[in-house]
Amino acid sequence: MDTGRLIRHLTEGSQPAPPLPQPWVRTAAWLALSAPYVALVVLAMSPRSDLVEKMGDARYVVEQVAALGTGIAAAIAAFASTIPGHSRKTLLLPVMPLALWLGSLGQGCVQSWIRYGADGLSLRSDWICFPTIALVGAVPAIAMALMLRRGAPLTPHLTAALGGLAAAGLGNFGLRFFHPEDASLMVLVWQLGTVFVLSTLAGWSGRYLLSWRSVVGVARRRAAIG
Repeated sequence: MDTGRLIRHLTEGSQPAPPLPQPWVRTAAWLALSAPYVALVVLAMSPRSDLVEKMGDARYVVEQVAALGTGIAAAIAAFASTIPGHSRKTLLLPVMPLALWLGSLGQGCVQSWIRYGADGLSLRSDWICFPTIALVGAVPAIAMALMLRRGAPLTPHLTAALGGLAAAGLGNFGLRFFHPEDASLMVLVWQLGTVFVLSTLAGWSGRYLLSWRSVVGVARRRAAIG
């Protein structure tokens, strides 16, 4: 069989696949899907009684902005990592807000130690953080996974870890609207620690969630529907 004729036969009438939207556009769509759910969970859990007062606390506001910024930056980086040829510098976007988050919590720990001594750094158990952050970040995580499967799994572990960081960051952002724990060490260990654990688990699962086989499966289903 003539190879040239076979190629022409296979490509006859085929349409080029439309390019994926820009990462920031996909991030905006992800936020539009996720924000109503996060707000619903906050309302269902009942906002903390001192929320109005906390909105005037500079450190609380900085930490919330940093958590939200980390989630958004990680989402942009995750979506960018599925686009062949996209600048790899985008993957560094979460570094700055994450550093701000860690810096604010570290400063709070130092201030607690100066003010209260060893008692200011006492650590109590707060196991509720893990399931609660997972609950608040559940829909954002599902939406992120489905959206990432439309791209090319060039770095599945890194992409999944960034997607997990995005969902967990948004989950922690929502958590602090109703969870009253504000001690910097507690937040650093239990809340930010949970964010890192969830991101690590997501990265580990990247080989199962994001693979060329899943991309082909999605493409076939879309072709069948079309």
